[in-house]
Amino acid sequence: MDAHIRKVYVPMTETGFYILLCLREEMHGYGIVQKVEQLTDGDIILSPGTMYGSLSKMEKDGLICFVREEEKRKIYHITELGQEVLDLETKRIERLYRNVKEVLG
Repeated sequence: MDAHIRKVYVPMTETGFYILLCLREEMHGYGIVQKVEQLTDGDIILSPGTMYGSLSKMEKDGLICFVREEEKRKIYHITELGQEVLDLETKRIERLYRNVKEVLG
């Protein structure tokens, strides 16, 4: 993972985190919006502008890749680099959680 990717994606925004998490299986943008809303009990609702801007940037940076088109919807999947970034962020979140539990008891 190069310095640019680390600088831009670590730590991640919630949007970026949820997109990569969802794209561990092939999915289109609207499917991601629905899945994130479901996972967060409606606390996070991704707007189309945010979603498609993020997908475009992540594809350009090599974190996700276009797989195919179905019914005029682009299907994406996480890449090896994207999984590496997701793993790094997951470890960071786990560390934060451990620290909170340790301090608050």
